[in-house]
Amino acid sequence: MGLACGRLTPGPRNAITDVPGVRVGHCTLEENTFQGGAIQTGVTAILPHAGNLYRDKPIAAAEVLNGFGKSVGLMQVEELGALETPILLTNTLSVGTASTALVRHAIAGNPDIGRTTATVNPVVMECNDGPLNDIQALAVTEAHAAAALSAALAEPDGAEVAVGSVGAGRGMSCFGFKGGIGTSSRRLKLDGKRHHLGVLVLANFGRPGELRLPDGHRVAPPAKDDAPEKGSVIVIAATDVPLDHRQLRRVIRRAGVGLARVGSFWGHGSGDIALGFTTANRIDHDETADILALRMLNEHRIDRLFEAMADATQEAVLDALAAATPVVGRDGASRPCLSDTLTSGSTP
Repeated sequence: MGLACGRLTPGPRNAITDVPGVRVGHCTLEENTFQGGAIQTGVTAILPHAGNLYRDKPIAAAEVLNGFGKSVGLMQVEELGALETPILLTNTLSVGTASTALVRHAIAGNPDIGRTTATVNPVVMECNDGPLNDIQALAVTEAHAAAALSAALAEPDGAEVAVGSVGAGRGMSCFGFKGGIGTSSRRLKLDGKRHHLGVLVLANFGRPGELRLPDGHRVAPPAKDDAPEKGSVIVIAATDVPLDHRQLRRVIRRAGVGLARVGSFWGHGSGDIALGFTTANRIDHDETADILALRMLNEHRIDRLFEAMADATQEAVLDALAAATPVVGRDGASRPCLSDTLTSGSTP
C-alpha cells in the first residue's frame, strides 16, 4: 500500500522472524454467525528460541510508556534482565489463564521448578478487545494458550508471520479501524556481519481521525468518534545484536517514536508497553562460574538500532492496520478496514 517507513532496509520477510531462532504462533477464537459472533479473541506466542528458555534465558528489558495495563512478569524482567518463558499476548481478562499455561509449559520441561530450583516468571501482555469481543465470557483457556505455543514451536526458522485479525489481534481496534497483529524488521551491518532487529505489535490504540500515514496525511474512519484514547499497544522487539539489559531498554524506548509518528500520544487510559530481548546474549540457569563474559554493542553505534526500532515500530502498526480483515463481533459491533478506506480514495 506504499506505507513503508524510513530509509533502512527491511529483512527478507520484513518480520520479527528475520531474527534467527524467533518463532511466532497464533490461536484464534472466532465465533461466526450471520450477524457476527460474540467471541472474537485469541492468543499469540513469541518464542525467542526453540530451546529450553528456562535453562537458556535471553537477556531482556521492558519499558512502560503509559502503564494502564495488566501484564504479568515485567517486574522480574526489569529486576533480573532476562526472559525465562515464551511471551504470550492475549486479551486483558485472560492474562491469568495464559500465565498458568506458561507455568505448566515451563514445569513440563523443567520438573525441578519450585522444588529444587527457583520458581518461574511467566510473561503475559494484553490489550482490551472488549468492544468487539465478549471479554466477560473468559473464552480463552489454557488449551488455547498451549495451542499458540505449539503453533510457534512447529514453525520453521525464519517463517512468515500471520498478521492482521489473528491470534491476540482478532478483536483489536486501532485509530477507529480494525487493528491486530503487525510486524516489521530492519537489517543492520555491524563489524561486517549482518544483523536484524524485528518488531511485532498488538495494535489496539489511537483516537479515530488521528492516524498519520508516512506521507503526513491523516486518515479517519467513515464514522466519527470523539471518545478519549483508551486503547493499548504492546510492542515486542527482538534482535541478534549483542546488547546488555541497559542498552536493550534504551533501544526499546524508541518504540515511542514510532507510535508518535502514527499519531499516538499515549493517553491516560492507554497501556503502551515495550518488551525487548536479544538472542545474542543469554544466561545459563545452571551456570557455575563466578565471573561471566558479556558482549555488548559499542555505544557509539547504538543510533543505528534507535532508528531501526522507531521505523520498525511505525511500520509494524501500519502492517497490522493494512492486513486486518473485517470482524463482526459482540452485539454486531465492527470496525472498518484501513485497506478499504485507502482503496476507496477517501484519504484526505
